[in-house]
Amino acid sequence: MPRMTDNESRAKAEEARHEAHLRETGVASEDIFSGQLLRVKRDIVRLPDGKLTTREFIAHPGAVVMIAELPDGKLLFERQFRYPHDRVFLELPAGKIHPGEDVRLTAERELREETGYVAEDWRHLGVIHPCIAYSDERIEIFLARGLSHVGSALDDGEFLEVHALSLAEAIEAVRDGRLTDGKSIAGLFWAERALDGRWPLPPA
Repeated sequence: MPRMTDNESRAKAEEARHEAHLRETGVASEDIFSGQLLRVKRDIVRLPDGKLTTREFIAHPGAVVMIAELPDGKLLFERQFRYPHDRVFLELPAGKIHPGEDVRLTAERELREETGYVAEDWRHLGVIHPCIAYSDERIEIFLARGLSHVGSALDDGEFLEVHALSLAEAIEAVRDGRLTDGKSIAGLFWAERALDGRWPLPPA
């Protein structure tokens, strides 16, 4: 993502000053588990009143989610088994950010690998923080248009189905409980407003 301008840096510092009565400050940090994807950390923090307490949270590399619009207006979705819930989920295409990787390149790579599509037009719409109480994970939201199919290249050990749904069908899937994945619901919230023009698209 672009570096902050001087004005943005000053605005962030001013925001921090106004939030001083809410902010916690790290005092010490330790890793209590380190896996292939996630780290679990235990930090000692100083509360706004000066007292010390402990915060345990999951350090995550971050991810992207793609609203990929086909020429006929339908959106790409995947059905994939998610082991923690022991069930198959309907989701928008998504994937984790590699260390040091530009998030736009992550989005391009994941869309190609998982669905077999490449896009001519990419727009970064925003970011969500899905687990603010116990993880630093962020998910960058992208809109991909001008799609063409070039063939998928799934990672070893990755199994999924690719489906196309209209926006109305996807929203109905949220309503009736077939689509419960949080990042996809947030992506559809953006899609509904970006695709009908209520929220102007950012520059490419």
